[in-house]
Amino acid sequence: MSRDTAEAEAGMKGIRFPAWYGKHYVTLAELLVRLGSSGLDLMWRVELDWIIDPRCVEMENRSAKAGMDTLTLLSLTTPSLQLIDAEVCGFAGDELVLVLTEFDSSSWDVRAADERVLSDLRRHYPGAEDL
Repeated sequence: MSRDTAEAEAGMKGIRFPAWYGKHYVTLAELLVRLGSSGLDLMWRVELDWIIDPRCVEMENRSAKAGMDTLTLLSLTTPSLQLIDAEVCGFAGDELVLVLTEFDSSSWDVRAADERVLSDLRRHYPGAEDL
């Protein structure tokens, strides 16, 4: 992550919640759908520490270029894809507005420029804690 990206992320508010609710794993696909219109027009860049599926390679390849739109990212993150140590950054133009970070398939951190995004996710994911 670049210094500019790190500075933008530092200014955002965030939450952390478990990636597992019983036997249900919260996937990136689920999070993208939960974002609704807040995430629809963003361009995404993905960094993965573990390549566990051919779709991961495609995500990284597209990220190395101009990024990808939400529907493209969603098509690569079908509900069955579980990520390990991933950072997914959403941009509105050149501005970083959303960061989804998955830690070891155990928790998600979500940082957002818009507090409404965090409020919506708190309602869907009980036990979410402020960062």
